[in-house]
Amino acid sequence: MKNITSFSRQEITEGIQKARKKQPEGMTDARLLFAPKIINEDNFERACTVYSQVDLRACETVVVIESHEETLDKKLPMASNAYFETPLGTVPVNDFMRNEFCDEDDDFYIHDEAFGKDISLFQQLMFLQSLSGDFSAVSIQVADDNPDIVRELAYVLEEVLASRSALLVFCCELENHYRDEFQKVTELIERQNHSGLLNYLNSGASNIRGTTAFIAGVIVASKWELDLTFLESEVEQYRGSLLTAYAGRCHAVFNG
Repeated sequence: MKNITSFSRQEITEGIQKARKKQPEGMTDARLLFAPKIINEDNFERACTVYSQVDLRACETVVVIESHEETLDKKLPMASNAYFETPLGTVPVNDFMRNEFCDEDDDFYIHDEAFGKDISLFQQLMFLQSLSGDFSAVSIQVADDNPDIVRELAYVLEEVLASRSALLVFCCELENHYRDEFQKVTELIERQNHSGLLNYLNSGASNIRGTTAFIAGVIVASKWELDLTFLESEVEQYRGSLLTAYAGRCHAVFNG
């Protein structure tokens, strides 16, 4: 199956423009996205829809957060690169912000153990590069599913980025046929029951990929009072990841 890294800039740009034409109200000034970990031909249209809500002219930095499959000594590692390279070119790393994360908490490390060519970062960057050629990026891997680490990540993101012109991208997925689980998760979010969400997703009963990134995103959205909109509630006969979503600047709303 054709992976997003095989797409051209023109294909991605045209996909985003097509998605924008279907949004009569235009962009939402999104500050936070939930995007699929793996983007391919099957979910390309959905990824275009969520990225069509982004105006990078309002953002100097993009922070991409994803869950690492293995537990590592460095709980929240960040790649040491000076830049990230995709088929569409290079994106500079915001070294100042990366060091700022390290200054906030001992669990953040500049360390390459979790960094590799197959991480979701590069797929997300290709959409962002198709939107703008002028932004920097920071990559954060969550290499421990301990609830305390997830809460710490959310706290630091909230504190460091609350007043900054940054877009947060959390990489996570829940396949379309797990609608009962999606309903349960959204009910917990509506009640702002973050402890219940952490307990459920870490019980081993969840089918979500990227659980730690997802929970951190939910907590940050709640703290910032952002309006979470899941595409599942907007698109007829929806077939993408149920967690694909964008967040604007109002209180959380679910249209299911």
